[in-house]
Amino acid sequence: MISFVNEVVLITGANSGIGEATAIAFAAAGASVYGTARTESTLAAARASHPRIHWVKMDVRDGGATRVAVEQVVAEAGRLDVLVNNAGTVRIGPLQVVHEDDIALQFETNVYGLTYVTQAALAALQTSKGTIVNIGSAAGHKPSAGLSIYAATKAAVESLTLSWARELAPHGVRVNAIAPGPVDTPVLSKAGLPPGAIAGMREGLAKSLPLGRMAQPAEIARWVVALADPSVTWVTGQILSVDGGMSLT
Repeated sequence: MISFVNEVVLITGANSGIGEATAIAFAAAGASVYGTARTESTLAAARASHPRIHWVKMDVRDGGATRVAVEQVVAEAGRLDVLVNNAGTVRIGPLQVVHEDDIALQFETNVYGLTYVTQAALAALQTSKGTIVNIGSAAGHKPSAGLSIYAATKAAVESLTLSWARELAPHGVRVNAIAPGPVDTPVLSKAGLPPGAIAGMREGLAKSLPLGRMAQPAEIARWVVALADPSVTWVTGQILSVDGGMSLT
């Protein structure tokens, strides 16, 4: 069994979906887990649901506030061993109608925010010779109509992962990414779709996959934990597809 006893893990967007499942998995493996949520209401709900996890308010789009929050985590915990860049958002719609606010939101969250958090955590990760796991998406390397902006942000996540792995290897910091296929999380309900379209989209996604279903968040979380395993010392710069066979279609 993988053990993270005496390890400190920071997970962004940990209040739901993949982030929540990942926080639970790391806590079960003995880690001291710090999870972030963006609003006071989501933070309060997360604290009530998962009292073993340390909760921190953080909007990753705000670089200055993000740096302060990460510094506070490191000061309180005394170290940082694992950073999981999970916070993300998606807006679904064809290019001709996508709104500029939705374009900005996706890049600011999925690319800028991921970068801000990593910059803030870097000194502590270099000290511990820790690891970074970025949550990308199969959309980052598989074109899909109606997802062009989101896909572009996740392609950027893959590119950043590869470049950072090369850049940080001399400092002993490993950088990898998970590229999930469709996962059954609340994200679709926030994707800008009409309520009646969500069920149909879920059904269509499931039918499009060789395994015939969407993933559960815990199925992604187990691979995040596996990539961050302190004994996995020879894996960096990898994009691991956990996609139910989506890469085959």
